[in-house]
Amino acid sequence: MTLSPKTFDLEISRGIAQITLNRPERLNALTFEVYGELAQTFRSLEKADDARAVVITGKGRGFCSGGDVEGIIAELFARDITGLVEFTRVTGALIQSIAELRRPVIAAINGVAVGAGAVIAAACDMRIFAESARIGFIFPRVGLSGADMGASFLLPRIVGRGRAAELLFFGDLIGAEEALRIGLANRVVPDADVLTTARGWAERLAKGPTFAHRMTKQMLESEHGLTLAAAIEAEAQAQALCMAHPDFREAYEANKVKRPARFLGAEICDPPPPAAPKPDAGSDA
Repeated sequence: MTLSPKTFDLEISRGIAQITLNRPERLNALTFEVYGELAQTFRSLEKADDARAVVITGKGRGFCSGGDVEGIIAELFARDITGLVEFTRVTGALIQSIAELRRPVIAAINGVAVGAGAVIAAACDMRIFAESARIGFIFPRVGLSGADMGASFLLPRIVGRGRAAELLFFGDLIGAEEALRIGLANRVVPDADVLTTARGWAERLAKGPTFAHRMTKQMLESEHGLTLAAAIEAEAQAQALCMAHPDFREAYEANKVKRPARFLGAEICDPPPPAAPKPDAGSDA
């Protein structure tokens, strides 16, 4: 399956959905339209059984240079506060669509990732950086809050509050090695290898237990803010659902005869949200 809008390409093959931002002459800057189109694409992948993992990257020298200055900023000056909120909600919806997609999403950061591009990278589950890549939450440089599109929610969970505050207050660009040092990058690889590495990871995931991977992503998102006791209860229920899935027995049978497991994937059923944790014994609830 191949989809080619004006500003990005989508190709699904071998269990991997690859989204390639395709405005290399603008370092893959985002337009008003592409925010919505990308969000819709990520939402649609929820129903694509042939897409078990997702890779997002950019064409040319940039991953994504954020919102297009010529195509967006000038128009924003003509909007009232209602129109501005309408726009910022659209940009945030893109990040939400990435975070809520129950597929592992890998960012192959092939070049500069700033502004909205940096937040897209943060919304992904894992980030592979090219050696020459740089990333920056540059909103303060243009007089805006660093807390944009969910950045102040996502970034502290990746690098901790102190380093997130530094990145969001100063808006500095950092290189790939610094991103690796602080935990923002999972791997740094030669420029020529960034997409190959990301697709290699995605292939491993696509061959794995898709139902269980969906549950893992759901737990990573939903356990934020829970107490330890509530998180343990939520995971107990989640793991029981995975044990009831045919992939669990398939892994057992494959291990017995020392053959690769042939996982059925998520077609059997989607993981329902675990039930609310029960109150502790003796509580007043």
